Amino acid sequence: MSTYAADDIRSKLATAGPALSGPIKASQWIEFLTYEPTVLDGTRTWFARAANLVIAYSYAKAGDVFRRVGQPDEYAVLMYSESAPVTVTAGGETSSIAEEAFVVVPPGDSAVTADGDGVLIRLFSSVADDLTALAVNADAYAEPDLRAAPLVPWPDPVGGFRLRVYRLADTPIVEGRFGRIFRTTNLMVNFLAEEPAPRNARKLSPHHHDDFEQISLAVKGTFVHHIRYPWGPDSLSWRPDEHGEIPAPSICVIPPPTVHTTQGIGPHQQLIDIFSPPRTDFSASGWVLNADDYPAP
Repeated sequence: MSTYAADDIRSKLATAGPALSGPIKASQWIEFLTYEPTVLDGTRTWFARAANLVIAYSYAKAGDVFRRVGQPDEYAVLMYSESAPVTVTAGGETSSIAEEAFVVVPPGDSAVTADGDGVLIRLFSSVADDLTALAVNADAYAEPDLRAAPLVPWPDPVGGFRLRVYRLADTPIVEGRFGRIFRTTNLMVNFLAEEPAPRNARKLSPHHHDDFEQISLAVKGTFVHHIRYPWGPDSLSWRPDEHGEIPAPSICVIPPPTVHTTQGIGPHQQLIDIFSPPRTDFSASGWVLNADDYPAP
């Protein structure tokens, strides 16, 4: 079900296919700073995972170098207003980025160098199993989520794998398009707008996804994630509704097919939504900004 308001642009999305079966996973709530970080090469990094991806959240210092050797598939660097400026080297190319951007790093060897102090956020698929093991919630996925769509890579990018930088200043939020959505072969990211006021409690958007997780990454502010679990025939497996408040930096992993909506409650907030594999409904909508580079199946 969905209860998008008639004026919500998502109310016109194509209907998803049949749901997968299996037990419904519990949601995952990760407030990064409440956990001990993993210290790699002197840098504090928090790892958290979902069914098909890993988020690495780091406090970078100028000169820190984050290397990947023999990375099996693409990964992404998410840059928002408080991100560290970086120089990325991969596939024989180098690019320096000091603004909000979505950066796609090709498979193989790469290095992300912090050119100043700030936050560094990287997204990897679960194919990088050396990183899944570092996740603070790794135990939650000792048994896979049978309801989450499996990670099946989408077609290779046009022109092959290479370093790609999509600067958000080139793609402002506009009327008639939901957020700023980018995809790769293994994930999709939606940079939602910074909100200068709490969300209107009378205009929320509860909805569900039949077969994919939503990972809501809070980079600014405080949010309440509202989650409702459907009832099955086994009443002993029913879960109560959740209305949990969590500040940035944090993620909430929302499992299918729960009904959910997120409410910013602070004076200023920003949320970035992440999906793996990419969403077919968003892709069919025409909203994906780098669709010319990354064809759909």
